[in-house]
Amino acid sequence: MAPGSSPDPAEDAGRLLVRHGGALLRIALASIDHGLAHARAVDIDPADYPPKLRAERATFVTLSVDGKLRGCVGKTMACRPLVNDVAENAYAAAFEDSRFKALTQAEADGLDVEISVLSDPLPISFSGEADLLARLRPDVDGVILECGGQRGLFLPDVWQSVPDAREFLAQLKVKAGLAANHWSDDIAAYRFTTASTSLSARGAVV
Repeated sequence: MAPGSSPDPAEDAGRLLVRHGGALLRIALASIDHGLAHARAVDIDPADYPPKLRAERATFVTLSVDGKLRGCVGKTMACRPLVNDVAENAYAAAFEDSRFKALTQAEADGLDVEISVLSDPLPISFSGEADLLARLRPDVDGVILECGGQRGLFLPDVWQSVPDAREFLAQLKVKAGLAANHWSDDIAAYRFTTASTSLSARGAVV
């Protein structure tokens, strides 16, 4: 890194997960197991963990079974210690995602868990829809779209299934509760990056 330059937030999150990803995945699984037994997230004392895991960070926890989404919950702005954010989001993804019924024990036994650590969202400056499309970075940017109190978010992983920027933006509008072809000068967009670690069916970290 050049003298005086700032660390890249994605690289920083990546290094954190290389060192502590296993611990965070164990917390996520413990919180899901605790939820199955006690209907609440596991209690985590940040003091029991290294300083990097006590720092406030924003995360998403994504659950899948047999390759199909089973829950995804997170925050875009850091508001609590990383270990607590993972524990709460893992529980919420398993039991409080309104798109799904609460996770069952049978599903938990074959659960794939992914934790994404987010950088702080930064506003994207643009002069119109074409300019916004040109500024999006496929496979890099997570994007938040806001308009008239409506809000939608896609993690960078969405680019894998929606690689075209125009279609990506159209689907994000729909997620925000807008028409796919909607455009307004009131639209605001923000970008963020993530680093992720995952556990496949409670097996090896990948």
